[in-house]
Amino acid sequence: MRPFRPVLLLLLLLVFATVQAQTKPPARKQLTRLLFVMDASNSMNAFWENQPKINAAREVLLRSLAEIEGQPDLEIALRLYGHQTRIEPGKQDCDDTRLEVPFGPKSIPAIRERMRTVQCLGTTPIARSLLRAADDFPTCSDCRNIIILITDGIEACDEDPCAVSRALQAKGIILKPFVIGVGMQGDEKYSLQCVGNYYDAGTPAMFDQVLRLVISQALNNTTTTLHLLDVNGKPRETNVPVTFYDQRTGQQRYNFVHTMNQRGEPDTLTIDPLHTYRVVAHTIPPSVRENVAVKAGEHNIITLDCGQGDLELRTEGGLGSERDIHAIVRKDGMDATLHVQDLNSTERYRVGRYDLEVLTLPRLIIPDVDVKQSAVTTIGVPQPGVINIVPTAPGPGAIFVKDGQELRWVVDLDPTAARHQFRLQPGQYKVVYRSDSARQTIYTIEKDFTITGGQSTTVNL
Repeated sequence: MRPFRPVLLLLLLLVFATVQAQTKPPARKQLTRLLFVMDASNSMNAFWENQPKINAAREVLLRSLAEIEGQPDLEIALRLYGHQTRIEPGKQDCDDTRLEVPFGPKSIPAIRERMRTVQCLGTTPIARSLLRAADDFPTCSDCRNIIILITDGIEACDEDPCAVSRALQAKGIILKPFVIGVGMQGDEKYSLQCVGNYYDAGTPAMFDQVLRLVISQALNNTTTTLHLLDVNGKPRETNVPVTFYDQRTGQQRYNFVHTMNQRGEPDTLTIDPLHTYRVVAHTIPPSVRENVAVKAGEHNIITLDCGQGDLELRTEGGLGSERDIHAIVRKDGMDATLHVQDLNSTERYRVGRYDLEVLTLPRLIIPDVDVKQSAVTTIGVPQPGVINIVPTAPGPGAIFVKDGQELRWVVDLDPTAARHQFRLQPGQYKVVYRSDSARQTIYTIEKDFTITGGQSTTVNL
């Protein structure tokens, strides 16, 4: 039985590995951190319907927190402002902002207790509170850092909360904040829209509804499909790499290859609705859409014009072996290089017109190449021939193609080489050469020759 022991051991190892794979815990979801920046200034003592604003706000906030308490991959913190120094005529404390409850998996009971004892005393330093809030988030490379600002007034310390918010977002410290205006009046309710996603809560009941909506948006990703449209407006393009960039920071958020599902429809994506995106489909040239917003709690459809066709470059009458010859592809009428394609290959391009410069000897210019939707545009390049030039001795010289009475330079001879070989397009040529040992111009030699595709020609000098 000894010979079977290795087999038995191998079977046991395979069973163990299978059990380990099946019992491996799922990957941890991205941690979301919500920082509530709460107005506790003196104005929150004003009555809102039948009770002070702070009482109504406290009830709604604590009720909402109770509904998400214990949710995994979520941490909550609380910063208050305007609650430490009583405001006096001609005097206000613009440093009156403090992190009262730091982030932690069980911070909600502490928030509940602190909100029950808070007193509304001072001014409204919104900008400084946002600035200090940047340090409230412990270092984390992939956390979603979200601020929910709840206020009943505007900035009172002659600072710019909008500029602070933009700077924090640009640095990637926070995502775009949510701002809830509690019973704000007139133009005040629009003054904080530049800070983040602004919601106006005119009544306690509306505040309850808005806060639930904001928390839902902060915690939930949503579904999206990306429709890559052909020239007929149909979502039929696919198999294209796509990148979603954060529009504000430029950071890559998602990379994937566009896919059709089993029903032949664009596959569904899960996208974070808290970002505004720059969507790039990596076609040739790229298909780009700026400032794409995703609505939370809904299924979103993002469309991108992306019609494509194929461009085939092939050698006429040859065996298709000249893949070391390249073609520069430019958009019609443009000088910049868009792409470089090998001869005897096929690649996809956006529908449109292109100019080609095939790097044969001599170069072949092909303007106004029309790439059409879902069609193959074939460009034939004549099969080259081979010229062998055998000089009596090394020396300088060049090959020219005859263009009527004009000579157009094609390539120089290597003045140190004993012989030369080039692959040239079919046509009429002239070689002009002088031996390196000949010190007079009259010893220049010139000879005409003809190149035929697929054939070899030898010129002795």
